[in-house]
Amino acid sequence: MTVLVLFVEFVILSFVAFGGATALLPEMHRVVVIEHAWLDDTTFTHLYAIAQAAPGPNVLVVTLIGWKVAGLAGAMAATLAMCLPMSVLIYLLIDRWESFAGKRWQRAISLGVAPLAVGLVFSGATLIAQSAGLRPAGWLLVLLSAVLALKSRLHPLWMIAIGAAWGMLGLA
Repeated sequence: MTVLVLFVEFVILSFVAFGGATALLPEMHRVVVIEHAWLDDTTFTHLYAIAQAAPGPNVLVVTLIGWKVAGLAGAMAATLAMCLPMSVLIYLLIDRWESFAGKRWQRAISLGVAPLAVGLVFSGATLIAQSAGLRPAGWLLVLLSAVLALKSRLHPLWMIAIGAAWGMLGLA
């Protein structure tokens, strides 16, 4: 029964995945941690961190949540539920969408979705930061990472090294 509920919950989520799985973190958290209590805050945050550390798409977090909730069947159900419905819908609509290129309403939708995706991704990042229980030095590292990512050409591996060093020193 849990696998079916997990599948249905992620099918519903798949239809609002503007910005990818990361943009859905607050809603995933609400469903998985608050509504169904399948996971706690810490486990949810750890699964997200593992998914981000692994190569591949951000949707991996969905697979890990499914695995933790209901084993292999849960992993498969959650992943299929998140990927399949919108993939089929986009496949069926992409030619039609392109035929409306240049129409005012199509441009309006395209322009409106971008800030929505940014806002959802930002809210997901905020949720993860809050769930991680960061201390002031950790928040400083968040800010430093954001500034370095936006203003420098510093490779992200250096930021990871800085974060690891801060963690080893007990600062983060």
